[in-house]
Amino acid sequence: MVEQQQEKNMDETGEVRRRKAGIAAFLTGLIITLAFFAFWPGLPHVIDWGAILVALAVGVIARWLCRSQMAKAARRKSERP
Repeated sequence: MVEQQQEKNMDETGEVRRRKAGIAAFLTGLIITLAFFAFWPGLPHVIDWGAILVALAVGVIARWLCRSQMAKAARRKSERP
């Protein structure tokens, strides 16, 4: 019974960590993409709706990659003897 409680707490802790990392990855991708469109030489220095949509898409992809890498690392960690 105690082991089940500890396992549940570890699962919740891992989920919180994955959620926070996913949010950080999303915001990082979003900000970097917006900065690219805002400051890259030669581009019109205007953030339009297309740039916002691309930045959101990059943020979602960054979040997905981060969460998948964390899940893969957790699987590898749990498979170790």
